[in-house]
Amino acid sequence: MACTREELETLWRQYKTTGEQEIRNILMEQYLPLVRYAADRIGEKLPHSVDVQDLMSAGIFGLADAIDRFDLDRGVKFETYCTSRIRGAILDELRKMDWVPRLVRARIHQLERAYQKLERQHGRLPSDNEIARELGVSLQQLDRLYKEINAAGTDRVNRRALEKEVAPTQPALETVEDKRAHDPFHSAQKRELVEFLTKGLSRKERLILLLYYYEELTFKEIGAALGLSESRVSQLHSKLIFRLRLQLKKKSTVLV
Repeated sequence: MACTREELETLWRQYKTTGEQEIRNILMEQYLPLVRYAADRIGEKLPHSVDVQDLMSAGIFGLADAIDRFDLDRGVKFETYCTSRIRGAILDELRKMDWVPRLVRARIHQLERAYQKLERQHGRLPSDNEIARELGVSLQQLDRLYKEINAAGTDRVNRRALEKEVAPTQPALETVEDKRAHDPFHSAQKRELVEFLTKGLSRKERLILLLYYYEELTFKEIGAALGLSESRVSQLHSKLIFRLRLQLKKKSTVLV
């Protein structure tokens, strides 16, 4: 049963005063949906072999740690404070799992080589049919491979994101960014990156990136907005991630 805000404030005061386990358990129950949300968001980018319940279990440890460390007198909402700790606990657990097998990594390299070969031959982006023929696989198998590639890149992306999280021994939200300050160099970099990443993408592809990464909609929500099935949005997203990774690789090679 959900508590009112007044009831929650009373529970927080009681817990910080007494440290009673029963009150802690009630607080855990109240904020458990935050763990489910974080686990689902991370889990939808991973292969089906990764059990969301395992991510939930890790996130619960992050929630418990956040409850113990939360300082009522800092004037920060607990929901804001605990989000990074829940996410960090889930990502720590993911790094302990070897969920990207060696065979998948080998297939990823094969796909990258085939894609680059066909792009050089035709002077354009190859179609799925051309890539499937080059690899000797069906379109269904190619779609599964795209998803595996998307999942394989998740740990590296999230590892960099996690490094920006607040350290466990450091109070959260110690400093507040001055959003009025304008950094023209940063703005120019961001504009160039957006132009680079979206070059050659269709309107539908750009919308998927925008809605997923900026508006934080789920694949199901994006599908409803664009008139596509959830699985189709997932397929398109996986292909986009693969293409963008190749573009970034080529750009980094040129810069070196």
